[in-house]
Amino acid sequence: MRYAIVIETAGGNYSAYVPDLPGCVAAGDTLEATEQLLREAIELHLQGLREDGLPVPDPTCQVDYVDVAA
Repeated sequence: MRYAIVIETAGGNYSAYVPDLPGCVAAGDTLEATEQLLREAIELHLQGLREDGLPVPDPTCQVDYVDVAA
């Protein structure tokens, strides 16, 4: 499965979340660390859903960029 993630700057660190998995979040000191922590959080989140007998949401969000004049 491939989920869209959002990573934001948060002062001196980064925070991230998965729009298709409410409550699945992570924070780290670097972009790389934050992405790795979020990957681990996604795996744990999906494992928890399966263990609880809940459906695993299909990825539905799409990510793109739009150029605008400054």
